[in-house]
Amino acid sequence: MKLTTRVKEWRERSAESLTTLLLESQERLRSLRFLAAQGKLKNVRELRTLRQDIARLETIIKEKKV
Repeated sequence: MKLTTRVKEWRERSAESLTTLLLESQERLRSLRFLAAQGKLKNVRELRTLRQDIARLETIIKEKKV
């Protein structure tokens, strides 16, 4: 899915569902870091894109709370 469509979908969701998605993404990032440390992660780029998505989610959540 393209980045712009993902962000548009996130902006339409409620703050509670975005918070749930954020927690799931953070847990996924944690597990990927463990895999990377063990040398079992094939796509290291996924770490960077997931960190960027988490930052985008945090920004959208902050915008909704204002």
